[in-house]
Amino acid sequence: MTDRLPHEKGFHVSWDQLHRDARALAWRLQREAPEDGWRAVVAITRGGMAPAMIVARELDIRTVDTISVKSYNHQAQTEPRVIKAPDMSLIGDGEGVLIVDDLVDTGRTLQVVRALMPRAHVATVYAKPMGRAQVDTFVTEVSQDTWIFFPWDMALQYVEPYRGA
Repeated sequence: MTDRLPHEKGFHVSWDQLHRDARALAWRLQREAPEDGWRAVVAITRGGMAPAMIVARELDIRTVDTISVKSYNHQAQTEPRVIKAPDMSLIGDGEGVLIVDDLVDTGRTLQVVRALMPRAHVATVYAKPMGRAQVDTFVTEVSQDTWIFFPWDMALQYVEPYRGA
């Protein structure tokens, strides 16, 4: 059988693993901080909100905002568009600002975000090769054909055994 089931090329991330990986990202980002520290965190919603909260806590960054970029319609990628921008009077060109997302896939979303905040430091927890060039700091790289299953997309349920009982 050559067709794979969704879980066979998947990378399943639990809440505990996400928390550990986001803390590892914060640890890396503290070494990259400007001399006077990071001014703000901008989370790319929705996936970047949980990692951004953890990074902001670990690095004691109190100014947190969001940018909403829609680039997925369920599992199909579409042309990214900003549907909510951060407070640009506060964020400016992004100097001293961290942009945090859960994952960079093709990099198209981050291209749109970087255009708005070209001097910001972009960090993701996970990265795929096609989008890797759009990220300044990340924790784990996975293959381009791997689907990451995040904890907010999962539910616990009974699974039938492969063989009958």
